[in-house]
Amino acid sequence: MMNLSNLQPAEGSKHSDYRRGRGHASGNGKTAGKGHKGQKARSGAPRPGFEGGQMPLFRRIPKRGFTNINSKEIVGIDVSALQSRFEDGAVITPEAILESGLVKNPRDGIKVLGHGELSKKFTVKGLLISEGAKNKVEAAGGTVEE
Repeated sequence: MMNLSNLQPAEGSKHSDYRRGRGHASGNGKTAGKGHKGQKARSGAPRPGFEGGQMPLFRRIPKRGFTNINSKEIVGIDVSALQSRFEDGAVITPEAILESGLVKNPRDGIKVLGHGELSKKFTVKGLLISEGAKNKVEAAGGTVEE
């Protein structure tokens, strides 16, 4: 629920908490929060993670594994969750699942899994579905359209 006590600007619309370098009166004039002299006060100060020529932590620790760029993150939902959220005879699509609030972030896809009991008739459209879940939907009198 939205009310005056929890209003906040849109994500990414605000840049910083204060305006730096706008004169003494602002409390952040003159050195603009950078202190006096030294490498970090200058323009061209070292990048984040630079340790003054010492081997940086990121390069000291061992690296393991890799991230496969082709992997997909599929969200699984059980037939028992469909049973509790949808009426008998409902058409279950990715949009219907998002609307019901069963899944908030669909990532790379939604898959129906066969855990739990199912007694209502559903038409499952445009979703990935496991063999067990497919059997349960059809046993309850529903249909699966892929």
